[in-house]
Amino acid sequence: MSAPGSDREAGAFLRHGGRLAAARGAFPDAPAPWLDLSTGINPRPYPARRAHPAALRRLPDPEEVAALEAAAAAAFGVSPDRVAATPGTEAALRALPRVLGARSAAIVSPTYGGHAEAWRLAGARVSQGSWDEARHSAAEAVVLVNPNNPDGAHVRGPDLGDRWLIVDEAFVETVPELSVAPRLFSSPVTTGEGGGRRAGRTVVLRSFGKFYGLPGVRLGFVIAEPGLAGRIGAQFGDWPVSAEAIAAGLAAYTDDAWRERTRLRLARDAARLDALLGANGFEVLGGTSLFRLAAAPDAGRRFEALARRGVLTRPFPDQPTWLRFGLPKPKDWPRLKAALEGSRR
Repeated sequence: MSAPGSDREAGAFLRHGGRLAAARGAFPDAPAPWLDLSTGINPRPYPARRAHPAALRRLPDPEEVAALEAAAAAAFGVSPDRVAATPGTEAALRALPRVLGARSAAIVSPTYGGHAEAWRLAGARVSQGSWDEARHSAAEAVVLVNPNNPDGAHVRGPDLGDRWLIVDEAFVETVPELSVAPRLFSSPVTTGEGGGRRAGRTVVLRSFGKFYGLPGVRLGFVIAEPGLAGRIGAQFGDWPVSAEAIAAGLAAYTDDAWRERTRLRLARDAARLDALLGANGFEVLGGTSLFRLAAAPDAGRRFEALARRGVLTRPFPDQPTWLRFGLPKPKDWPRLKAALEGSRR
């Protein structure tokens, strides 16, 4: 991929999406406001209530955190004793190498780079490859993002037997039937049922911000056997999440109707985006209904052309023909169409 206009610009965008400050600096003449399609965040967020002012003037009560975990557990189809709230999935995945103590990890790739980084920082040996390569490796832990970011690839019913399996289900709300959590963790019984040893060696990560469109709330969850869930949750102290996260999560996870309407809408919007990309010279490779991965021989040039029009997408350092597109807000479809058409020239 031809990088953005300088080494400084390239480094700003190749780590992950959402670098709007870097985009403004790299393309100062781009029209504002920017249309940020570089992340896989629902552009029409859940209308969450805010925390009561009194809740902001004190520390969250453990009972409030427990209520949030119970609401999330019901939405996930698991037992509440298997769920621990965390200040975002990112924080949880960074804590896992320390808690699990595995000395080697196989990351099913290509995928979100934070997983490999977390294990390397913990001193573990890290390998990256396909699911088949990972599950046949000698690694003590295997990390699977399911469905995957950025290509939407998925594995149904992943199982490793007695090794650690970390399943990152950050985008599984779009395809809930893929979740391994209900199969393994629906029962409060910790031995003899609910998956037995396989459940004991599996950790599931769930994200709030992506599907509900509120990443700044910084809310995530770990699902595991009760003792392990407690050990992971303890990494974040007595107050793992904020009053705002508790208020938003309690409302969102009990709103089944919004969740179902949103899944249908996202699927329609993803199909609309596929058609728009295809009409403008991109081949859609996959993704989820929150983002689409597309390819073009001149993807580097198209990235820059779109950025000059104030549209930020996600390039990939190891895949020079790829760009990832998030969904626009309803009012931004015409602007995206015009930018895509203009970027072809």
